[in-house]
Amino acid sequence: MTTNRFPLVSLSSVLPPLHRRHLLGAALAAPALPALAQFKVEITGIGVKQTPIAIAPFKGEAQAPQRISAIVMADLERSGQFRRVDAAGEQLDESSRPDLSVWKQKAAEALAAGSVTRTADGRYDVRFRLWDVVNGQDLGGQSYQVPQADLRLVAHKIADYIYEKLTGEKGVFSTRIAYVTKNGARYTLWVADSDGENSQSALSSPEPIISPAWSPSGTQLAYVSFESRKPVVYVHEVSSGKRRLVANFRGSNSAPAWSPDGSALAVTLSRDGGSQLYTISPNGGEPRRLTQSSGIDTEPTYSRDGRYIYFVSDRGGAPQIYRIGASGGSAERVTFSGSYNISPAISPDGKTLAYISRTGGGYKLQVMDLASGTVTAVTDTSADESPSFAPNSKLIVYASRQGGRDALMTTTLDGKIKARLAGQGGDIREPDWGPYQP
Repeated sequence: MTTNRFPLVSLSSVLPPLHRRHLLGAALAAPALPALAQFKVEITGIGVKQTPIAIAPFKGEAQAPQRISAIVMADLERSGQFRRVDAAGEQLDESSRPDLSVWKQKAAEALAAGSVTRTADGRYDVRFRLWDVVNGQDLGGQSYQVPQADLRLVAHKIADYIYEKLTGEKGVFSTRIAYVTKNGARYTLWVADSDGENSQSALSSPEPIISPAWSPSGTQLAYVSFESRKPVVYVHEVSSGKRRLVANFRGSNSAPAWSPDGSALAVTLSRDGGSQLYTISPNGGEPRRLTQSSGIDTEPTYSRDGRYIYFVSDRGGAPQIYRIGASGGSAERVTFSGSYNISPAISPDGKTLAYISRTGGGYKLQVMDLASGTVTAVTDTSADESPSFAPNSKLIVYASRQGGRDALMTTTLDGKIKARLAGQGGDIREPDWGPYQP
């Protein structure tokens, strides 16, 4: 099946095993990898400034299905902003009045403690409190009554509370990610917590599923399915599983990307010949053409202010990243470092471009400061793919291979703190980080 003629697509033999975003056809037919068991978050690296924090074991959590304190600590460490201070064996809860001078001696700058109690109706009452050890202040806390299924979500919300209180910025731990696996001959679209745990299957198919993209509301996913033996764009309601056909024109329909207000999708269509950029309503209808190049234009992504669409094109002879006004016009080249740059992602704050660059025969994650044009390599792996920013712009999720295994990874923008996330077994690809949840 041939859908494009651009080196990004046609030269599938030079692409790494994971790098299949919008490659379509032959590149999706790679042999399946052995299924992997779930794995815990593994954090590597040391940040320049990390706040030392102690999370005491929550009272009663040993009898609960989830260890709340461990999930909270893993979230905070993964952010790159916090460093663990051992609190094992401490007998504290949200009503305790701890001697903060003791924790100051342990070099902790913050302390959190709480409790987990099962209620008569089978739900769980989860409470916690946070203290500023340095200034001797009670920073407040929260309580939740939730069913067992929501215990992990509560832990992520507690981590969000702590993160915001101590950094002044909103946490992203209660957000979700989507990603695709290929296991044997089966493709599955997963929705999971931001740490990769608690994954739920949104769609499973014997035909390829690619390019998942969260809507700004976090209630829908756009993606490409090959169920019709050709690439077709769908929009999927996450809560109900209902979906609708958006683009099924002659030729290839691929690479959906939501506008920031959710009113449009940018897509790559080949209905008029070569692969070009169009916009279309998420409900379908007649698309509007944006580009008129002699090259292949693909992988669109909107700037978060909605003014621009960044995309990949070989119009200059090799794949590079360009941008165009959201309503069309002339394109401006963005990447100049390296001869092969693809998979653009723009941070929600509009300051940073993440992308994949072919370097020394490998495919590595790079970040560009858009104001200065400074480019930084943030990984030392060679099969990175599909970067996507957290909604607070502080972390990037991407797919890669580490130690011979497929992995979902997060990294800080400086590359100093990386974490391997939990994930379903198989060939893992194309993560997309969802927006804040209401």
